[in-house]
Amino acid sequence: MSTRLLAARRALLLSCVGAAALLAFSPAQAAGPTLLNVSYDVAREFFKEINPAFQKSWKASTGEDLAINQSHGGSSKQARAVLDGLEADVVTMNQSSDIDVLATRGKLLPEDWAKRLPNNAAPTTSVTVILVRKGNPKAIKDWGDLAKPGTSVVIPNPKITGNGRYSYVAAWGSVIKAGGTPAQARELVQKIFANVPVFDGGGRAATTTFAQRNIGDALATFESEVNLIKEEFGDNFEVVYPKSTILAENPVAVVEKVADKKGTRKQAEAYLKFLWTDEAQEIAAKHQLRPRNAAILAKYGKDFPKVNTFTIDEVFGGWTKAQKEHFDDGAIYDQILAAAKK
Repeated sequence: MSTRLLAARRALLLSCVGAAALLAFSPAQAAGPTLLNVSYDVAREFFKEINPAFQKSWKASTGEDLAINQSHGGSSKQARAVLDGLEADVVTMNQSSDIDVLATRGKLLPEDWAKRLPNNAAPTTSVTVILVRKGNPKAIKDWGDLAKPGTSVVIPNPKITGNGRYSYVAAWGSVIKAGGTPAQARELVQKIFANVPVFDGGGRAATTTFAQRNIGDALATFESEVNLIKEEFGDNFEVVYPKSTILAENPVAVVEKVADKKGTRKQAEAYLKFLWTDEAQEIAAKHQLRPRNAAILAKYGKDFPKVNTFTIDEVFGGWTKAQKEHFDDGAIYDQILAAAKK
């Protein structure tokens, strides 16, 4: 092949590469900035509706187009992914310890992140409930019933899911709130977890195990998951509100080190502040998340029965202490699981 022909082909190749690079860059540039929201497993549908609402609001106020991507999984699993380099602009979790670790270990945001927004940076709450099969054939009414021999209980893995940890602390705390001792609480939780046939890696996977695979007599899950289960799998289930249960707060934070690197801090901050607007609080109620706005909560009161709740601070001294004493490697949960398997 002649030198002239080789040169012509090289010029054509470079021209094509340059055009491809321009085409690859231009749409991204035209689309504006992109946010990545790394979130817990069962918040998927909520943010699918929140995102276009915020994009519309942001476009109207700034004229800027904004893309928003979502990532969902077990809460602690998601936090580890961010620590390992997943470039989240914001995290929207179901427990504060999964954001604390990004501050203390990852140095990705300030340790006082919870003071940056109202309500300890939690725009919504939920409660942990028990879902049973239609007619409640095992007559399950409270946490103690999940400990009975022959009762199969589906709970996601507390080591990597906030949903699983909330179920654990709900059962434990119910004993303490009734005047029981830590030893009695441990005994109840050990019996419950001995009845768990499979530990899924997220709340949605646990739902699939219970509702689709038809495993278990009961599913411990968030109240916000119940309607989704009924919509997808039919009216074959009933929700049981225990005598007392844990209040699950859903904290959010800007991952400032990532947002500053990407130049998306103002968009990320606005995205999270939007969660406290009336529009977003209405969307939360629609997805059976309890709004912080008292008027909107009252408006949807029939969807949110009054229940005796306690907080992680009240019974466990906060998530940091609970994590260390119950869920770190070798801590009480590991001991309980080992005993339950014997």
